[in-house]
Amino acid sequence: MLTEDGKHLYVSYVEYHNLIEKLAIKVYQSGWEFDTILCLARGGMRPGDILSRIFEKPLAIMSTSSYRADLGTKQGHLDIAKYITTPQGEIAGRVLLVDDLADSGTTLDAVMKMLRDKYPAITELRSAVIWTKAQSTFKADYSVEYLPTNPWIHQPFEGYDRLRPAELLQKWKV
Repeated sequence: MLTEDGKHLYVSYVEYHNLIEKLAIKVYQSGWEFDTILCLARGGMRPGDILSRIFEKPLAIMSTSSYRADLGTKQGHLDIAKYITTPQGEIAGRVLLVDDLADSGTTLDAVMKMLRDKYPAITELRSAVIWTKAQSTFKADYSVEYLPTNPWIHQPFEGYDRLRPAELLQKWKV
């Protein structure tokens, strides 16, 4: 649900999973065949996992991080992992890069460039995101929702950003 002022988008678990399914449909309807899904951790892990299951393709993971300040609400320095975790040797062939959103576009631009420069075994590279904000410099090959007001997206699992083990003990009285 988008707030009246357009500054916040609140997404339920049901909506979140429906959007991932719609992303799968967009990729499927394009007719593009790919060999591997490469998700960007953390935001792309859930969509990547679900797409991996739907398309029956191996899931590779690359860690990136830029939203660390103020409980992950402020973008800072972009860190990209040196290595990609993949179940099949080195990543190669046709790769679908998956993340949750194209916010500023900085991360996706940098990762696409790095993949093209450092992984010559990748023969074709396309990208898929759930959301694309108007402010993004990156335009994914596949995207479900365009967000013209650039809202902060409140994803359903964000409660875990503040939850600590001691609180779980209290909650479950273990």
